[in-house]
Amino acid sequence: MKKVKYQFDPITLTYKNIEKGLSKRKVWTFLGHAAVSMALGIIFFFVASFVFETPYERNLRRENAQLSLQYELINKKFHNVSQVLDEMQDRDNNIYRVIFGAEPIPKSVREAGFGGADRYGNLSGYATSKVMVGTTQKLDKILKQVYVQSKSFDEIVDLVKDKQKMLTCVPAIQPLRMSSLKCAPYGYGYRIDPVYKTPEFHEGMDFAAASGTEIYATGDGAIMENEAGYSGYGNYVRINHGFGYKTLYGHMSKILVKPGQRVKRGDVIGLVGSTGKSVGPHLHYEVHFNGSVVNPINYFYNDISPEEYDALITKSLQGGQSLD
Repeated sequence: MKKVKYQFDPITLTYKNIEKGLSKRKVWTFLGHAAVSMALGIIFFFVASFVFETPYERNLRRENAQLSLQYELINKKFHNVSQVLDEMQDRDNNIYRVIFGAEPIPKSVREAGFGGADRYGNLSGYATSKVMVGTTQKLDKILKQVYVQSKSFDEIVDLVKDKQKMLTCVPAIQPLRMSSLKCAPYGYGYRIDPVYKTPEFHEGMDFAAASGTEIYATGDGAIMENEAGYSGYGNYVRINHGFGYKTLYGHMSKILVKPGQRVKRGDVIGLVGSTGKSVGPHLHYEVHFNGSVVNPINYFYNDISPEEYDALITKSLQGGQSLD
C-alpha cells in the first residue's frame, strides 16, 4: 500500500497531504550543476584535443610523414633522371648528330611545355594540390624530353643504316686534280673583287687551271640545273648530294651533264673556262650545307696529303684578290 505523508498546518489546525515533486529551488540547483558540468566537460574536451592525439590523428600524422618521405624520394629520382637525360641530350647534339651531319635539336623543342590552362585542373581543390600539380608537371616534362630523345635516336639509327650512302654523297674531294692547278686555290672569305676592286665576301674557292681542264663531281648526287652564260657564274652546274649538301661549279667553258642526271664522285661534269664575271680561266667552287654556304676547304680530306692540306689552309687564310 502506498504510504501517504501528512503535515500539520497550525493556521488551519488541520493535517494536509504532502505532495511529492521537485521544488523550484531543487530544479534550478540541478540545472546549475548540469550547466557547470557541461561547461567543464566541453573545456576538458578542447584541452584534451589540443594536448592529446586521438588514434585517428596519430595514424593520419604517420601517413602524412610517409607521404612526405615518398615525395622527397620521388623528387630525388626525378633529379637523377633529369641529369642522365641532360647528358644523353648533350651527347646526342654534340656527338651523334654531328657525326652523321644532322642538325642539333634546339633546347626550345626538347623542353617545350604543354598547352592548356586546365591541363591540371582535375588536381585542384585538394589539400595537397600544389604538391600533386608540381610532381605531375615534372613527370610530364621528363616524358616529353624522353619522347623527343627517342625520336632523335630513331633518326640517328636511320642515318647509321644509310651511312655508306651518305659517305659517298658528302663532297669530299677537290673538283680539280692538284697536278692541274697553276697555283694554290684562292680561299673562302673576304677578298678584293677583281673587277670592282672592293672588299667582297667570296663564298667559294677559286681553282686556277688551263681552259679545258676536267672538272669532277665532288660527291654522288643529282644535277639540279645548269646555265649557259646567263649569270655572274657564267656556265655553271649545281649538284644536290642529299643529306643537306649541295655544290656549285662556275665559269665552265663547257657543261657535260644535264638536269636530273645522276653522277658519281669523280665523274667529269664540265671543263674549266672563264665565262661570266671572271678575269681568267678558273673554277669557282661552292659548298652549301642545310641552306648555308660553308668553307669548301673543310671537305678536302679524301684525295690530298696532310702536307697539301696544310698548304691549302695557309693559302686560304691569306687575303688578296679573287678571280671572279
